[in-house]
Amino acid sequence: MGLLNVEGLVAGYSAADEVLKGVDFAVEPGEVVGVIGPNGAGKSTLLKSIAGLLKPGRGEIRLNGEAIGGRAPRDISRMGVAYVPQEQNIFPTMSVRENLEMGGYVDPGGSERKIGLAFERFPVLAEKRRHAARTLSGGERQMLAMAMGLMVEPKLLLLDEPSAGLSPLAAERLFLSIAAVKKDGIAIAMVEQNANEALSIADRAYILVDGRNHRSGPAAALAADPDIRRIFLGG
Repeated sequence: MGLLNVEGLVAGYSAADEVLKGVDFAVEPGEVVGVIGPNGAGKSTLLKSIAGLLKPGRGEIRLNGEAIGGRAPRDISRMGVAYVPQEQNIFPTMSVRENLEMGGYVDPGGSERKIGLAFERFPVLAEKRRHAARTLSGGERQMLAMAMGLMVEPKLLLLDEPSAGLSPLAAERLFLSIAAVKKDGIAIAMVEQNANEALSIADRAYILVDGRNHRSGPAAALAADPDIRRIFLGG
């Protein structure tokens, strides 16, 4: 039994709209798992279902063997899952430090220690701790959103399109930050349009097409597969 096990997941935004049509997915402790595929494949729907933002129609979602499918997002967060959405993932008018305090609402007593750790992990945030979050660059905002997620000291970090809208250089810096988080032993499930970069830092990956599992396996093997490269990686 892995850290996260998803079996036969059917989910969508209404009873008549099944975006996921029986997806299987798993994350082991401490590994990075990429989720790639075309638009509309159900990648973000998978993460939202795991985080409790969508109630599964059918199937099972288990964290350390315990069923979490359909539980409230706050309960799932307390069990060790942090979800970082693609958009509206920071409080723009609050300072960087205040954003981190908001991220640690589950355990306010331990927030000082965790904020210190966040500033060690992301030095650029430490430099701008008193700045309003809206003044950060796109890459810095994504780092702040990730740091807020880490304030709950999760076993599993869910990242939904972290590099969306970033310049190539900002995206590269962000992926280096994600790799550093992995070194701390935190498991990561990452939905990412930048498939090449996702596969370069992931241990394993899943390719979803039309709400179904298309391929899965070691990330390096998928990245080297000629058919995968041609269809999903642009050459």
